[in-house]
Amino acid sequence: MIQIENLCKTYINKKKGITTKKEAVINLNFECKPGKIFGLLGPNGAGKTTTLRCISTLIKPTSGSIKVNGYDILKDEKKVRSIIGFLTSDMKLDGYFTPNYMLDYFGKLNKMDLENIKQRKEELFSELEMEDFIDIKIDKLSSGMKQKTALAISLIHNPDIIVFDEPTSGLDVITAKNVTDFLRKSANEDKTVIISTHTMSVAEKLCDEIGILIEGELKELGTLSEILSKNKADNLEDVFFKYLA
Repeated sequence: MIQIENLCKTYINKKKGITTKKEAVINLNFECKPGKIFGLLGPNGAGKTTTLRCISTLIKPTSGSIKVNGYDILKDEKKVRSIIGFLTSDMKLDGYFTPNYMLDYFGKLNKMDLENIKQRKEELFSELEMEDFIDIKIDKLSSGMKQKTALAISLIHNPDIIVFDEPTSGLDVITAKNVTDFLRKSANEDKTVIISTHTMSVAEKLCDEIGILIEGELKELGTLSEILSKNKADNLEDVFFKYLA
């Protein structure tokens, strides 16, 4: 479970003697439960990536608290990282190496023994349909193949918490479905899954609970049916654009 209370993140920029502040996240409160997929929906710059990076301990909140399976992200940083699988669009993969090598490397980095790494690779390669390119250098792979590789790397240690930033962005329809099917399977295994997206159809079809984030503030929170009923709307797009008008 992920528990977020009064999360705030302010970026301070000092340039040529002038200090400016940007409130990226403002008093954010929500929970992500095991067995559910929680989606943060919002336009670019809404604070989605900042929120996920705070959860994943990559950046520190300005104020507020985040607990991951009961562990505080500030006090128990190493423990939180050990149980999280974090995928970001900024993940850079060394093009010289193969997916097979990279999963071996990150498995060892996560202190897995060789037998567990071998077993986990077989599972991921099969579930993500990667068998045809596991020994091809990454710089020769398509964008979809690279995304699957990044996905497998983030999941090699079989984490209980899955945190994915725009997991289907830029993918073809078949690869995107492959990824979303995998996320649903993970939730069905009682894992906690949180994703960010700016795609309405992903939020509607995939997410059990949705939070609409606009300029750092949570405007809506609940299931799709709850949000539509509250706003007397026929679809999520109508609710979403109400806040952008």
